[in-house]
Amino acid sequence: MLPLLLTVPITGAVRPARQHGFTLIELLVVVAIMAIATAGVGMALRDSSGTALEREAQRLAVLLESARAQSRMTANPVRWRPTATGFIFEGIASTQPFPLHWLGQDVRVSSPNAVTLGPEPIIGPQRIQLVSISQPAHSLTLTTDGLRPFSVLIGSDTRPGEP
Repeated sequence: MLPLLLTVPITGAVRPARQHGFTLIELLVVVAIMAIATAGVGMALRDSSGTALEREAQRLAVLLESARAQSRMTANPVRWRPTATGFIFEGIASTQPFPLHWLGQDVRVSSPNAVTLGPEPIIGPQRIQLVSISQPAHSLTLTTDGLRPFSVLIGSDTRPGEP
């Protein structure tokens, strides 16, 4: 039997053993890519009922301010009040009709109180709370101190000095 001999290349150089696996840099790059992708998906998957309620609140705030400005311009009192199917603006001229319905079916007003919007430049403190029908714990509050425009607050907490 012939003994097994190790062969050495003619140049005399010894080849280093090949390493298998990934380097730390490669692993960090993969983890960073995964983190960015996960954050992107998380941002894209927002709660649709919460988004709809926010959109309705912002829309109502703009409508209230528009009706308030029209009330001051025409010197006619304008009132906003909720209805079974949406809301109504009383005192607005019929030449410029205002919307009467919510954009979606998942919104309701927690209190049936009417809101007076003018014609005086300074109205009393006003507050409207919108609640999601599918998620009753999720609510937004539109509020004004009577001088500033209506603003949207998350939940039922208000800042000091506001209604």
